[in-house]
Amino acid sequence: MSTGTLLAIVIPVAVVVALLFVAVTLFMRRRNLRERFGPEYERTVDDADSRREAERELKARERRHDALDIKPLDRQAKDRYTRDWATVQEDFVDHPEGAVHDADDLVTSLMHERGYPTEDFDQRLKDLSVEHGRTLEHYRAAHEVDELTDRHQATTEQLRGAMVHYRALFDELLSDGGGPRHARA
Repeated sequence: MSTGTLLAIVIPVAVVVALLFVAVTLFMRRRNLRERFGPEYERTVDDADSRREAERELKARERRHDALDIKPLDRQAKDRYTRDWATVQEDFVDHPEGAVHDADDLVTSLMHERGYPTEDFDQRLKDLSVEHGRTLEHYRAAHEVDELTDRHQATTEQLRGAMVHYRALFDELLSDGGGPRHARA
C-alpha cells in the first residue's frame, strides 16, 4: 500500500476520531451542567439567546459560587434556626402575612450565616442555583407571594403555599445543601 493511500485512510479516520472526542466532551459537559443545576439549567437556556450563552452563564455562577465562603452551620445555630422557624409557623395562624415576611427574613438570615451574599434577590437566586437548583422554584414562588403581601393581595392559600415553599429551601439550607458537590467538567 502506498503512502498516499495510507494517508487517505488515516487522515479521515483521525478527523472522525477527533470530532467524536469533541462531541462526547461537549455532551458530558452539558450533561454535568444539567445534572448540577436541575430545572435551573432549562430555565437559564430558555432565558438566554443561545444554549452556549446559557452554559457560559451557568459556569460563571459556578466560579462565583466557588469563590464564596459557604459553610455549614454548627449545632447551636441549627437549633436556633429550627426554633425560629417553629415560631414563624406558629405566628402564621394569627398573622399569615407577617409570618410570610418573617419566613423570608429567616431564610435570608440563614443564607447570610451560611456565607451567601444577600443584598440582591436576583443574585441570591444565581448563587443558590449552583447547589440548590432543585429547590429554587420554591424560593421564587414564595418570594412572589411575599411581594404580594406588601400590597395585601395574597390569598390565604397563596400565603400557606409560600410557607411550604420557604420551608423547602429552609430545610435544604439548614441541612447544608442540595447534595454532594459535583466535579467540574
